[in-house]
Amino acid sequence: MNSWPQRIICLTAETTEILYALGAGDRIVGVSGYTVRPPEARLKEKVSAFTSLRMDKIKILKPDLIFAFSDLQKDMVRELTGEGFTVFVTNQRSLKEVGETIVAVGRLLGLEEKAGEVFDSFFGELDSLEKKTREFPKRLQVYFEEWDDPLISGIEWVGEILQKLGGEDIFQELSQGKTAKERQPDPAEVIRRNPEVILASWCGKKVRIEKIRSRPGWDRIEAVQKNQIYEIKSPDILQPGLSLLHGARQIFKIFSALHKERRSFAPRSSPSTQ
Repeated sequence: MNSWPQRIICLTAETTEILYALGAGDRIVGVSGYTVRPPEARLKEKVSAFTSLRMDKIKILKPDLIFAFSDLQKDMVRELTGEGFTVFVTNQRSLKEVGETIVAVGRLLGLEEKAGEVFDSFFGELDSLEKKTREFPKRLQVYFEEWDDPLISGIEWVGEILQKLGGEDIFQELSQGKTAKERQPDPAEVIRRNPEVILASWCGKKVRIEKIRSRPGWDRIEAVQKNQIYEIKSPDILQPGLSLLHGARQIFKIFSALHKERRSFAPRSSPSTQ
């Protein structure tokens, strides 16, 4: 008899993607309504939003393991364990912890070897992108905005991805903050630090680039002056799992294009006098 969990519910998209990558998508019986990838996961029973769940549906599905994520789901976890369900909670905030989550999920499902392959593939692609940035002439100063009111700057894994791809998070000191309240920059400080690029990903809603441009005093920022403001969809960069590769590819493409454009319009150097 197989003793590994066979009926699994994923309350966030990260673990859903990991399970499919492990070849265990058939074990999933319920997912979050925010699940995007892979497309076939959308066919599973929807049992939760990010901070609320349908206990009636979960009881009918009779899961032998439930995956949850972050302190934001602590009330859901308390409710589920109170009903006798087994819940495994991850709270990854860095790329290292994303890797540890992949391995941990694999071990829980008896798929440790496959988890090692998924781990290697994930970090292998990030390393491959990083190597390509050696051709970049400089690091780009980047402001990453996770929310607009109040301003929230990028979390740790975002700053790490920017660093790998040839960028520099202008609020790197804030990225270590575990909660959103610890990552609230002063708008005036954004102006003072004058980022060359603004990347925005407003969790759960569309970025309004014109709203960013029209903020008082932000017309003095280089990124605004040069129209170097870009949206990265939140499922591609704010879900700390395999989907981070989608965001990384987009950011690398943006940075590559900016460097290419600068080289194209770079002034010719004057011949040196003898």
